[in-house]
Amino acid sequence: MMDIITGLGHYIVALSYGLYEFAMTIQLVEVTTANLTYLCLGGFIVAFTTVALLVREKLYLGECVLATAFGIAIGPSGGNIFNPRSWGDINDITLEVMRIVLATGVFSIGVELPKAYMLVNWKSLVFMIVPTMTFGWFISAGLIVALFPALNFRSALVISACLTPTDPILAMAIIMGKFAVKHVPKHLRLLLAAESAANDGLAYPFLTLPLYLTLEATTGSAVGKWLLVGCLYQVILGTVIGAVAGSAFRYLLRFNQNRGFIDHESFVAQYLALAVFVVGFCNIIGSDDLLAAFAAGTAISWDGDFNAQTENAVFASILDLILNCAAFIYIGAWIPFDKFTAADLGIAPWRLIVLAIALIVARRIPALLLLQRFVPDLRNWREALFSGHFGPMGVGAVYISTLALTKLPKASDPPASQAEQLSATIQPIVAFIVLCSIIVHGLSIPFFNLGRHVRTMSHTSPWTETSTSKFRAR
Repeated sequence: MMDIITGLGHYIVALSYGLYEFAMTIQLVEVTTANLTYLCLGGFIVAFTTVALLVREKLYLGECVLATAFGIAIGPSGGNIFNPRSWGDINDITLEVMRIVLATGVFSIGVELPKAYMLVNWKSLVFMIVPTMTFGWFISAGLIVALFPALNFRSALVISACLTPTDPILAMAIIMGKFAVKHVPKHLRLLLAAESAANDGLAYPFLTLPLYLTLEATTGSAVGKWLLVGCLYQVILGTVIGAVAGSAFRYLLRFNQNRGFIDHESFVAQYLALAVFVVGFCNIIGSDDLLAAFAAGTAISWDGDFNAQTENAVFASILDLILNCAAFIYIGAWIPFDKFTAADLGIAPWRLIVLAIALIVARRIPALLLLQRFVPDLRNWREALFSGHFGPMGVGAVYISTLALTKLPKASDPPASQAEQLSATIQPIVAFIVLCSIIVHGLSIPFFNLGRHVRTMSHTSPWTETSTSKFRAR
C-alpha cells in the first residue's frame, strides 16, 4: 500500500513539473500582483475555514490574529510575496481598503443592535464614549510626548487621536466569540459593540483639532475651522445623513416588501450596498463616512424589522469573514518593521514597547473604573475593568493615521518642521501599537481560558483532594 502511495506521489510531482515546463515553454505562466493577492487571500481563507471550528471554539482564536501573522509572514518583512507598498500610492490604497472594511463593519454592528438600542441606552453610551475618549486622548498624548521628545504636544494629540477609538473589527471578533458569548453578559457585549462602532466616527474631532492647530496660521482660525468643519460639517452632518438614509431605506424596504417587490436575498444585499452608498456619498461631500455608516445601520433596523428579515442570513457572516481576513492580512504586510528603529526621528524599540504597555494599562481602564457608577450598563467594577481592557486598536487606528498622513506635508530627510516630524513618525508609532494590540487583545481570551483550566485542574487534582481530606481529618 505504501509503495502505491509513494508511486502516486512521484507521479503527481512529475506531472506538475511537466505541466509547469510546458506552460513556461508556451509562456502561459504569469505572476502578477493581482494573481499573488488572489492566491494569498484565497489560500488563507481556505486554510482557515477548514479548521475554523477548532481554532474558534477550542483555541478561542479569531481570524484577526492569524491573518495578521500570515500577512507578516508573506509581507516584505517575511517572504516578500505580498507587498502592498509596491502597488502604487500606499496611503491611497490603505485608506480605501480600511475604509470599506470599517464602513461595512460599523454598519453591520448598527444593524445587529436591538431595536431603538441607541435611544434606550444613550446614557451609558455617552459616558462610555465622550469622557472616556477625552481621557484616553490626553493620557495617550502625554505618554507620547514623554517617550518621544522630538514631538510637541499638538503632534502627540494627532497620534493619540488615532489610538483613542476602539477598533470595531477587532472588538467584534473578540467579544462575539464563543467564549465571550458564554461568559460575558449580553448587555455588556452590546454596549462594547455600540461603543466601538460609534467612537471610530467620533475620532474626527479629536484628529482635526490638533491637525488644524499644527497646519493653520493662527489658533483662532484653527479652532473656528475645527468647530465648523470637524464638528458640525463632518460629525453632525454625517450622523444626520446616515440616519436619514437608513430611515428612508427602512420605509422603502417595508413598502416594497408589503407589495411583494423584494425578496430575502435583496434584504441581505443591503448589508453591503447601503453601507457603500452612504460612504460614497459622504466622501463626495467630505463628511464623516464612518459615523454615517453606523447611523444608517442603526436607523435601518430601528424597529427591528430589518433584523428579523436578515436574522438567519449567511451572506453577512461570510462577508465579515472575508473582509476581516483581507484587512488583517493587509495590515500584517503593511506594518513598517524597518521604521521601528529610527534614531534620527527619536524612535527606538524600547520606547515603542513602553508606550504599548502604558497605553494598554492607562488608556481606558482608569477612566471606566472612575465612571462606572455613571454608566448603567456597567453594573460592577469587574465589568468596568473588562470594558477598559477590551479597547483594541486595529483597523480604525490604521485608517485614521493614514487619513492624517494625507493632510500632512511629505516628510523630508531630516524633517524641516514639526509637521514633517509628525508625518515621519505617526505611522511607525501607530503600526507598532496596532501590532501589540492585536497580539494582546487577540490572545486575551485564550489566556483567560487557559487560566480557567489551570485553576480547575488545581482544584480537582488528586494531590489537592488528598491534602484537603487529610486536613479535615486532622
